[in-house]
Amino acid sequence: MGPILIVVENGAAGITEATKECVNKAKSLAAQLGTTTVAVGFGKQHVSDLRRLAVTKVVIASGGTMDLYNPDAYEKVLAEIFGNVKPYLTLIANTTMGLDLGAGLAGRTQTPLIAYGIDIEEQDGRLTAISQVFAGKLLARVPIPEDGAIVTVIPGSWPADNEAGDPEIEEWTAQDSEAMRVLRVVEPEQSDIDITKADILVSVGRGIEGPDNLPLAEDLAEALGGVVSCSRPVVDAGWLPKARQVGKSGQTVKPKLYLACGISGAPEHLQGMRDADLIIAINTDESASIMDIAHFGTTADMLELMPALAERLKGG
Repeated sequence: MGPILIVVENGAAGITEATKECVNKAKSLAAQLGTTTVAVGFGKQHVSDLRRLAVTKVVIASGGTMDLYNPDAYEKVLAEIFGNVKPYLTLIANTTMGLDLGAGLAGRTQTPLIAYGIDIEEQDGRLTAISQVFAGKLLARVPIPEDGAIVTVIPGSWPADNEAGDPEIEEWTAQDSEAMRVLRVVEPEQSDIDITKADILVSVGRGIEGPDNLPLAEDLAEALGGVVSCSRPVVDAGWLPKARQVGKSGQTVKPKLYLACGISGAPEHLQGMRDADLIIAINTDESASIMDIAHFGTTADMLELMPALAERLKGG
């Protein structure tokens, strides 16, 4: 059986938490299957982090355009490394880059791709991937073929691995892309709050009616010890930054409490929060989709209920 390959994604502060989650799962599966783990990193920006990954081996692709994400160049060098390593299973974070790269690698190597994965189970030496389909409404159990597969894994599916290791290092020289070049990088909007790490989220939707009512949600979040997040319409309206958005085109969250206020529950939003430990919905429409997955729900007016809850929590 071939090794388990992890494709590393870098963020501004180093290797992403989503990649470290893949490392964690890869190590666990490798121990069960009696195989090794190999991580592939790109460029020299965070090479010190790569050299400390707790895997068997790290391949560092450098040169050319590796310091900036270039789909064509990354796919080419990754396909070369893939052919050399011959992995049984390849794990990639299910991010914008990961989906892009996973599909490209699958096409170049003629390897099955399972997207939107949330877990991989081992039984009797065989693996089964569990993935979301129909925007998370259903879960599919997909056996990993004997000749392997690529799985893109939704961030937050597993704990991150922060253990330091001393892997074997291999340098791999990459070539520039002849088909594509990066003109400039547009940095994402910065936020002082990472909603993926919050235990309690007070999430607002179109029902908040406007930015003037956001202090109601902020007061309630403060009283609960949480932070404010939102659905896509709130971001599209410019009321909150995209860093606060929950859903398919935003962040995937797994808080202990998700209080959905005025959110109808579009499939794309549900995909990003349906695994919260406790979901409470406030929506005047009792037939709203959010009510179908909420553990508790009420049709009260959120603009009246939020300040009343905040006052009660503060001892008023």
